[in-house]
Amino acid sequence: MSERLEVRDTPLPGVHLVQRKPLTDERGWLERMFDSGELAGVVGTRSIVQVNRTVTRIATTVRGMHFQIQPSAEAKMVSCLRGEVFDVGVDVRRDSPTFLQWHAEVLSGENRRSLFIPEGFAHGFQSLVDDCELLYFHTAAYDPAAERGLHPLDPRLAIAWPLAVEHLSKRDASFPPIGPEFSGMAP
Repeated sequence: MSERLEVRDTPLPGVHLVQRKPLTDERGWLERMFDSGELAGVVGTRSIVQVNRTVTRIATTVRGMHFQIQPSAEAKMVSCLRGEVFDVGVDVRRDSPTFLQWHAEVLSGENRRSLFIPEGFAHGFQSLVDDCELLYFHTAAYDPAAERGLHPLDPRLAIAWPLAVEHLSKRDASFPPIGPEFSGMAP
């Protein structure tokens, strides 16, 4: 176990909660957001190739559920720098014993938690307060041709969003319900 980053398993294999532990003194603090050595058991040989930052202005907003298929499948580590979000990963791996199951964690600037979501999982979040700022570390660049999504209110997923979903982008709202033809993502 690291002194700076503590990794905890979740009920979904491959999804990990990362607790960041800052160094503090009277001047303030320093926090390690990512360390390939300390996270080798989670990240493996993957490289971070893209870092994105988002701001969500309005509480109750849901962004997601997004994923990329091969050859652009991506793992991501999501951190909330300001505000508080309900961060969700959904297993879309074909033939997985946890296919279409979801796991969520509350991430906030205060609790200093990150969620690592591997390839084969859709990702999304709900802002629980106004003005949420997230930082994402991605193992693949954004590829519009490989992007896919699930409707965040799909009854087959039954995600227990903590607040009524009042703000959803047109794109996210346009994802169709999961039908019998949906076989998930190939490894």
